[in-house]
Amino acid sequence: MGRRVLKFLVVIVLCALVLFAGYTALVLNWSYSEGERAGVVQKFSHKGWVFKTWEGELAMTTVPGVAPRIWEFTVRDEEVVEKVRAALGRPVVLQYTEHRGVPSRIFGETPYYVDGVREEAAPP
Repeated sequence: MGRRVLKFLVVIVLCALVLFAGYTALVLNWSYSEGERAGVVQKFSHKGWVFKTWEGELAMTTVPGVAPRIWEFTVRDEEVVEKVRAALGRPVVLQYTEHRGVPSRIFGETPYYVDGVREEAAPP
């Protein structure tokens, strides 16, 4: 009887792990929304105790003289990391996808994952 209970518990734990992995894969590959944000990347850093992720801040200004609104984002692709680093302090448009429900901060601190960078000309 004891072995049956142990096998049952092992099956339950394995099923839970498979469901968790499947859910994580689903929310990381299916986006809730996608779009673009324009502004100036003012902060970009590699953060984390064990699992390091690239996290940044985009300062978005609608009208000169008004305090900028800060938008936080995550970058997972190394090619995009280099583009963001090269664009620090310059006007850019960031293309992103939003992934809601990611179960851990291992994949990034924000639900916004930047997957493209386009540099813009400075406003006149």
